Order: sequence, then C-alpha cells, then structure tokens
Amino acid sequence: MDARSNHSDRLFGVGIYSVPEAHRLTGVPSQRIRRWLRGYEYRYRSHWRFSPKIWKPQLPSVDHELMLGFWDLLEIRFVDAFLEEGISLQKIRHAVAAARKLLKHTHPFSTKKFKTDGRSIFLEVSEQAGGKWLLDIIERQYQFWDVVWPSLYRGFEYSDVDEVARWWPMYPKRQVVIDPARAFGQPIVHKWRIPTSSLAQAFETERSVGAVARWYGVSQRAVEDAVKFETKFGA
Repeated sequence: MDARSNHSDRLFGVGIYSVPEAHRLTGVPSQRIRRWLRGYEYRYRSHWRFSPKIWKPQLPSVDHELMLGFWDLLEIRFVDAFLEEGISLQKIRHAVAAARKLLKHTHPFSTKKFKTDGRSIFLEVSEQAGGKWLLDIIERQYQFWDVVWPSLYRGFEYSDVDEVARWWPMYPKRQVVIDPARAFGQPIVHKWRIPTSSLAQAFETERSVGAVARWYGVSQRAVEDAVKFETKFGA
C-alpha cells in the first residue's frame, strides 16, 4: 500500500488499516465502519437527517478512502459489542463523547483506565453529563459487563502510559501479534516479524507445515498459528 511507504515516519507506532482490513480483523462489516466514521444520511418521516461520525479516525483519508489506526480497531470492536447488546447508537455516541472528555483521550476504549473499572467510569461520566442513558448501560446490561467486557480486553498489552500497545488476538497463545509499532500494525508472528498472511499463503501452496517452517526459518508452531489466524480472520 502506497500510504505505508510514503508516510512511514509519521505512521510509526500508529498502524494503518484500510476499511476492508479493519473488517477482517474486527469482524465488523465495512459499510458499518464507514457509517460510524463518516456519518450518514437517513430519512425520518418526510425529512432527511444526518447522523455525524462517532469519532475522528487517527489518520487522514487517502484518495477519499478512510484509513484507520490501531486505536480505531479497538473503538470499532467496542462500539460493535455495545450494539450487539442492544444499546442504541445514540447512547453509544453520547457515551463515547463523554468518556473521551472525561479521560482526555481521543480513543477512550484504548486506555487502561477505562478497562480497570468500567462501571465507575460510566457512573462518573453519567454524573457529569446529568443524563440517565449511561446509567441504563450500567444497571441493565449485566451480560455485557460480566461476560462481554472481559473478553473485549483479553489479549491486550499496555504501554507505560496505560494505552493498549499491542493485541494478541489468539490469547493465551503468543505467536501472532498485532502491534502498531511493527509491520505497520499488520498481523505477524511475534518472534520473526513475518506476516501471518505470507506464511498462510505459503502453506496453501506447499501443504506442508514443515516445509514452510524451513523455508522461512520459523518454528512449526508459528506456521500452524499463522494458518489458524488467517483461517479465522482471513478475508
């Protein structure tokens, strides 16, 4: 991708993903991601209205195409999880805006403070905002906080400033990592920095884990996990 080579210095540690890549890694449909990050028009009764974007992406668009950073992937996962639990997009938009203001962070779901005590964060936000919609999330979404919430943070590793630094998507396995400071945030096998897609494609050709491992100079476990990852998250 040209954007990766032309802006490598500025993008170091940010990661860069197209919308289809974000879909592949999060499972959220591309159209939905675009609507969240561009806004969209909708018809209400006899009038057209505009729903604004939920947050501003980390990166500027390239040739009118959205480009996303690593933190954007995390926000996408959380917003989608809230929706799946039946929380309206309007409430989510208010929650993201209020949490962003409270935590003073453009992408609040990527911070350890949000993870440490999500309920009190929401309660604090609701008190500041003076609304009841966030309290609804606390009081009624028991499954989200007890089941979904922990799973969303599983495999995250934090930096010294309590921001998500890398994501181990097959946790507790630690062969595959998504790290915005390495390979522009593309999934790689950790020790050898080789893209999982390269190992999986080689396996498709060779049909031999041992042959691919010898060819790339990696362990057989790395090849196996790369293939498993691409099978699960492949386009």
